Amino acid sequence: MKILLIDDNEQRAHAISDALKGSEYRVTHISSSGAFLLKLVEHNQPDMIVIDIESPDRDVLDSLHTLNQINPKPIVLFTENEDASVMKRSIKSGVSAYVTGNADLSRVRSIFDAACARFEEFQELKQALRSTQDQLEAHKTIDQAKRLLMKKQNLDEESAYKAMRKMAMDSGQKLEQVSANLLTILKNLP
Repeated sequence: MKILLIDDNEQRAHAISDALKGSEYRVTHISSSGAFLLKLVEHNQPDMIVIDIESPDRDVLDSLHTLNQINPKPIVLFTENEDASVMKRSIKSGVSAYVTGNADLSRVRSIFDAACARFEEFQELKQALRSTQDQLEAHKTIDQAKRLLMKKQNLDEESAYKAMRKMAMDSGQKLEQVSANLLTILKNLP
């Protein structure tokens, strides 16, 4: 697993890199500044991002949030800042593990493992939520089209639904696509 490590302390960065030898984690790039985080990620294509800074500022959190929206990755943040509000903002920005205090090199691998597991679980939950929202939206569209078809064509619910299903089968489209088309057409009829 390729790691982009951002740390202003070069000695500490190399110590983290050395602690990972013989593991699945490999530091492929060390940077001393997170100012150009998005460009660093684009250029290096890491599997994980590790940042060791005294306190995450707004620019870092904004970059992490943007990254989380367009190209999510597990992110480990080592920091001295124990402020709960900064921790919450960091996690909302996509940080998978927020570790305060000095990084204990003997625990680095387990922290990375936990961050990856948390990241994967969160991604699965996001996908499940997105899928559920899509299904609810499809059912809503189908129901609206069915009610409008019932009203405009003076059909009962079962007949309207059968007519929509037949249109879907005849056109080779999904029922929600046919429903969306029906809504557009029927809304414009008197």
